[in-house]
Formats: sequence, C-alpha cells, structure tokens
Amino acid sequence: MMQTNHAQVWKSTPFTIERKEGKAPGTVIFRLCGPFTARDMFGTLAPIGLLNILSFQSTPSEELPALNILDLTDVPYMDSTGLGRIVSHYVHCRGKGVRMIIAGASPRVVELFRLTKVDSTIPMAPTVEEADIQ
Repeated sequence: MMQTNHAQVWKSTPFTIERKEGKAPGTVIFRLCGPFTARDMFGTLAPIGLLNILSFQSTPSEELPALNILDLTDVPYMDSTGLGRIVSHYVHCRGKGVRMIIAGASPRVVELFRLTKVDSTIPMAPTVEEADIQ
C-alpha cells in the first residue's frame, strides 16, 4: 500500500499596513492586518519596505506626529519578529519624542505582551477610538 503525505497549506490573510491620520491633530494611525509574523510580513513586504512604511515622515518637510497609534485590531497573532518590530518602533518613537500606543490587541497578542512584559512598557488601549483621544 502506498502512503500519501499531505502538506499543510498556509492559509492566512496577507499582511498589510495602512497609514492614516487620526482624529486628533498630530496623530498617525498604522492599521496592521493579518498575522504579524516573519513569514507573513516578509512574504508581503521587503524588510526595507516595512521600515519605510513605519517611518514617521512621508516627506522630509513633514512634521513629526505627537502620537503614533498601532492598530492591531485585525492582527490575530504575532511571532517574535512581529513583537521585535513593535518594540523597535516604540524605541524609535521615544527617541524622536513621539508617544506610541497599541490599540485593539487580541487576547492572544495581549498574552504575548504580558509574557514578555511589553504590556508594562508600551501603553495600550482597548480600541483605536480610545487611543485617538489620549
């Protein structure tokens, strides 16, 4: 009898990042969608592309935002690479004098933040709307 091996197909939403202005002046919201993992983020974006998207300025003359919100509402989970990108972005924000808040993290992502103590370092809000008024 011949044995058949079946490969598991990776089924997920493609990873995307959208940059938009918040309601409060000086607020920029980055809406991340899909799994925030090395496989998903680098399968969609080149590493330099990810850094460029998360940069503060669209043009050299643009002023730095006062608040940077990372909307994780549509991020079901992340790996250590995604976590590292968030921590790096937080450090970058602090170095530029820009406040950063994580909004809408799923219970699975919140647990990762709790286990790694990120929840005690990076401010979090339950929703983007709540973060946008801070």
